[in-house]
Amino acid sequence: MSLSPNAIRELIHEVVLAPGFRRGSFAGAIRGTTGAPWVRVGLRTISLRGHEHIQFTYSDGKKEIARNFPRGDAEAPLNELIGIGFSGIHLESADEAIDIRASKKGKVFVGRKPLRNAPVAESHDRVKDLPLPEGRASWLLEALGIATADGRVRPTMRAKFTQINEFLKHLTHVLGDAGLRELGRPLEILDCGCGSSYLTLAAHHYLNDVLAIPARIIGVDVNEELIRKSVIRAEKVGAAEVNFACDPIAAVAAKPDIVFALHACDTATDDAIALTVRSRAKLLLSVPCCHHHLNDAIRVDGPAEPLRPLLRHGILRQRQADLVTDAFRALILRISGYRTDVVEFVSPEHTARNLMIRAVVGLPPGDLAFLKEYREMKQFWGVAPYLESLLDLRS
Repeated sequence: MSLSPNAIRELIHEVVLAPGFRRGSFAGAIRGTTGAPWVRVGLRTISLRGHEHIQFTYSDGKKEIARNFPRGDAEAPLNELIGIGFSGIHLESADEAIDIRASKKGKVFVGRKPLRNAPVAESHDRVKDLPLPEGRASWLLEALGIATADGRVRPTMRAKFTQINEFLKHLTHVLGDAGLRELGRPLEILDCGCGSSYLTLAAHHYLNDVLAIPARIIGVDVNEELIRKSVIRAEKVGAAEVNFACDPIAAVAAKPDIVFALHACDTATDDAIALTVRSRAKLLLSVPCCHHHLNDAIRVDGPAEPLRPLLRHGILRQRQADLVTDAFRALILRISGYRTDVVEFVSPEHTARNLMIRAVVGLPPGDLAFLKEYREMKQFWGVAPYLESLLDLRS
């Protein structure tokens, strides 16, 4: 079936602006046209704050820019898109797929076919209670490239999917203990060493859109390229309350309610803990990464000399230094007035760095019993933790 340009425009409006619209794509330059700014534009319906939006993802072949419009405001960008002139347009509504193709001679043909939703097989397996469950469509997981449009987790992103859900479970578990569920204002969150920002954006989505707890997040990292990509991801998922800065953690001036430090390398974890304590943040969730500082400082003499057989071997020495470092960190947080525990973050099969330090403010600082433990531990190992200098705990 061939239609006139006006009829094509009306058809596109009728499908895209209707409540049943799901997704679409515009691609391929019409022969004879030049200067098109985009090689492909993808459209899909998403929900933001409980309201339907249409997300336009513009690609020039090197980068993507995502813009979200409430359905009632999508007509203008849609008209602009139609005016560019693409040779191939695919649209899907709840019950129909439409393909619009322009021939080399300029004729436009339209193909339409009904879509039948396949019945979902009822599973006899127990479905895990996950914050962002598998098998259910999630615009966030789809936009991050973790899952397909129908909720299937991509095999290469299985570990990241697991990390996200385990992290969100830990966060949910301590929100009430930290008094953060009904604060009366948006939560202020600082993500130290945010990296690729998958967990940053997942936390923002889960708090704001699932738990209905208003939250603003700042992600900081010293890697400029990762920050640039994180900004693009945040725009793509419509996370207006997420901002990013390319700065060292120690240079950040903030008073957050919650601090994340997920795989912040070596002493960057200590910088995040120090910021937590100095700002009296209510909650810290930290998954330490590499631990070079004490690994280089531990000596096999004095009280620790009986452990020479353990510290003789490089890999055993490294693992012992990791444990000692995190034990010092947990102890310093306790001395600083935080209820602290160290738990397994995820199974070791998903990441080798699988210990999480959880700390909730609320205890009197300076407990003499824990100070005594701290001094004895320092004497045994003959070291001074880096975190001690940041918080002036020298004794």
